[in-house]
Amino acid sequence: QVQLVESGGGLVQPGGSLRLSCTASGFIFSRYAMSWYRQAPGKERELVASISNGGFRTKHIDSVKGRFTISRDNALNMAHLQMNSLKPEVTAVYYCAKGSTAITNGPVDSWGQGTQVTVSS
Repeated sequence: QVQLVESGGGLVQPGGSLRLSCTASGFIFSRYAMSWYRQAPGKERELVASISNGGFRTKHIDSVKGRFTISRDNALNMAHLQMNSLKPEVTAVYYCAKGSTAITNGPVDSWGQGTQVTVSS
């Protein structure tokens, strides 16, 4: 049973930082790319970033380049999203996902429950 559990979301002031974490189980973590998605109220879920299985290739959407960084620790079966210089417009529910169409062309077939990120003063 694939399980992805996000943590680290919360309320942060503009300009602040937050690190999201995803703890994975139920599959051989190091064989799969991982992704972070987000969904804001009234909007479609969108890809934020992806990372290859070994962690050496990444993709970040243009709006977060230079501010967000995806990473992973295969020894701990964890993926992370470091978010810096946060702006209110990034407020959304963030989801960890197994797979990446952007990097490996493989399916995204499992999702975490999501963690709320709210940027507000």
